[in-house]
Amino acid sequence: MKSVIFFNSINIPVPRREIFRRLGYRKGITRIGKGQKEVIEDYIEYALSLIHLRGAGRRISIKEKSSSNIVLSNGVVFESKGLSKMIGDCEEIILMGATAGDDVIESIREDTEANQLTRGVVLDAVASEMVDASLDWIVDYFNRELRRENKRLTKSRFSAGYGDFTLENQKKIYDILEFERIGVKINENYILMPEKSVTAVAGIQSQYSDAKRESESE
Repeated sequence: MKSVIFFNSINIPVPRREIFRRLGYRKGITRIGKGQKEVIEDYIEYALSLIHLRGAGRRISIKEKSSSNIVLSNGVVFESKGLSKMIGDCEEIILMGATAGDDVIESIREDTEANQLTRGVVLDAVASEMVDASLDWIVDYFNRELRRENKRLTKSRFSAGYGDFTLENQKKIYDILEFERIGVKINENYILMPEKSVTAVAGIQSQYSDAKRESESE
């Protein structure tokens, strides 16, 4: 099992289209006035000033696997038919996580208490999309590293709480990633804190396997 790689500062383009989509706006369908858009853009910039993206990733080999679970080299077992199907014939996985930090969560809380609901909703949308985009950034990072081995990550990734990959697995991922070292905590219900923190699992496959899968699906 390789050491955790920590990303103490993740710089990514602002996913404005995704932010507006999360807010309910659809290009060509939803109309938004110039004044209203300027207000939202101001709130987006405010949110960005509060977001401090950090992340972690770890490469781990798979010791054994079946149709319903995978056993990692450190003895941790993930029980999930969905995850096992996604991993397929991969012999390694990447665990990854990212957080937007505490400041934006505190501001959302203050806006809610002060009945500044519009700004709070925008801040929430920006934080959600930025942390999701951070996982994409981490995927790109590992894909650049894996390219030297003629490997890449699976296009899909799994998060605890999705399908039959129960939320209890969040604690296992949290521990393996040493997530507390970048300011993330986990409560007794396996919820990450600050709220805008996410984890995911992706498989490592050979470029050949990836191409073979695509040809078989055509």
